[in-house]
Amino acid sequence: MKHSIHFFFNIFCWLFLVAISLPFSCANQATNTTNNRPNILFIMSDDHTSQAWGIYGGVLEAVVKNDNIKRLAKEGVVLDNVFCTNSICTPSRATILTGQPSHRNGVYTLSEVLDPDSMNIAKVLQKSGYETAIIGKWHLKKQPTGFDYFNVLPGQGRYHDPILKTIENWEDGNKGGIEHKGFSADVIGDLSVDWLNNRNKDEPFFLMTHFKATHEPFDFPARYNNHYQNVDIPEPASLLDFGEESNGRTFIGQKLDILGQRYINDTKNLNEGKRTRYPELPFSLAGLDEVQARKKTYQKFIKDFMRSGAAIDDNIGKLLDYLAENGLAENTIVIYTADQGYFLGEHGMFDKRMIYEEALRMPFVMRYPKEIPAGTRNGDMVLNMDFPSLFADYAGVPAPDFLAGRSFRANVKGNTPANWRRSMYYRYWLHQSNRPAHFGIRNERYKLAFFYGQPLGKLGTHKETTTPAWEFFDLQKDPKEMHNAYEDVAYASIIKEMKKELIQLRMDCGDTDISYPIMQELLRDYWE
Repeated sequence: MKHSIHFFFNIFCWLFLVAISLPFSCANQATNTTNNRPNILFIMSDDHTSQAWGIYGGVLEAVVKNDNIKRLAKEGVVLDNVFCTNSICTPSRATILTGQPSHRNGVYTLSEVLDPDSMNIAKVLQKSGYETAIIGKWHLKKQPTGFDYFNVLPGQGRYHDPILKTIENWEDGNKGGIEHKGFSADVIGDLSVDWLNNRNKDEPFFLMTHFKATHEPFDFPARYNNHYQNVDIPEPASLLDFGEESNGRTFIGQKLDILGQRYINDTKNLNEGKRTRYPELPFSLAGLDEVQARKKTYQKFIKDFMRSGAAIDDNIGKLLDYLAENGLAENTIVIYTADQGYFLGEHGMFDKRMIYEEALRMPFVMRYPKEIPAGTRNGDMVLNMDFPSLFADYAGVPAPDFLAGRSFRANVKGNTPANWRRSMYYRYWLHQSNRPAHFGIRNERYKLAFFYGQPLGKLGTHKETTTPAWEFFDLQKDPKEMHNAYEDVAYASIIKEMKKELIQLRMDCGDTDISYPIMQELLRDYWE
């Protein structure tokens, strides 16, 4: 009897302990569920094009410094076909936040403002329990919204001793902010680590770390002053493209010779004791013919660009090390990308904007050990307007109605949906006579573009119009886009079908130009 009483007493105590612990267990389970939602670290640079990453092949593969980009690629997935819908900084950044193309979010050129009241993915994640922050380049004019913390550059910002603005010292334009000593990429990397250290550890985080590099004037920290000294960097095949007569291109483009002249003008400023923009001066092209001058300009340009990119790579490593040292690597999605591509001498050009591959393509690497197989690649067609849908998916938030893109979470795990896109629509609005406004379609093999050459009243455009023209490329036979094959009768039926699909894509996304009578006229006259 004594043993029976003791037995039942033990059972009672056990049941009592279980009962009183249930609320706490449930509470802890709920907290852990929240905490187990992945953190998201979205790292983005400016203009750091895929040709300079070294993981996409190309002439720079063997010379570029990319230790931490390769580290991410080895531990995650490289996306081979990510594209932007408008290859220029401000519109691309607006699209990445809003999940909408330019004609829907109202940011067409470099001059528009992203309305602070507009919906963006940071607001969605913030409302769902994420602590949100953006540090570095903002470039969308008005005060950031949707972020618990921001510390951003005014406009382009400075490479050295940059000024950054928080909510405490915000003023519109280039006013306000506090100076931070050091090189911009290092400052932005350090500020990101500081925020990670001081964040609310009970909430998952969404951190956007945006580097100013590698934007013109392609500056770099002193530690890379002698990097690439006495080294001849390999040249792209189309560096000596001097005009449209060699390739059938219908516009001039931003020739690399313009950059050479900027170096010379800045050298004059240096000699006169005035402020200079570019590093590694003086620079001279005296006595050189046009081929020699372009080659010399290219060597300076590409070395500066890669040294600027090396500073980004250092700071990617700094962030990856922090995650590893603080037990965050396993449950943090890390993405590194650029806001668009950039010409590094291809077609004899620099800058971006155009539908050509070098400018259209966005490099993209992603690591998430819980889901993504390490060391893999994915060739699906992904757009910058898909990014916020991906973030919402990982956060366990239903995709908001304002998002026009799709999550590619299944794709990077190797499970591409059967109905995934096989073509994309592109439109560049910032018309200039040497780089006309245009729209087009790219599919898995072909590209078709209509350079309509009209300003359409958009901010910052040139009033001078250009004659409308078509360009077509077979990316399988002509991957470097060296020959405009629009007039080639062998492609006539393909072009006809692509025009039909282009009309459908424009209708699907609501970009029909119905409010522009001049466009309706041009489309009638030049479509066939």
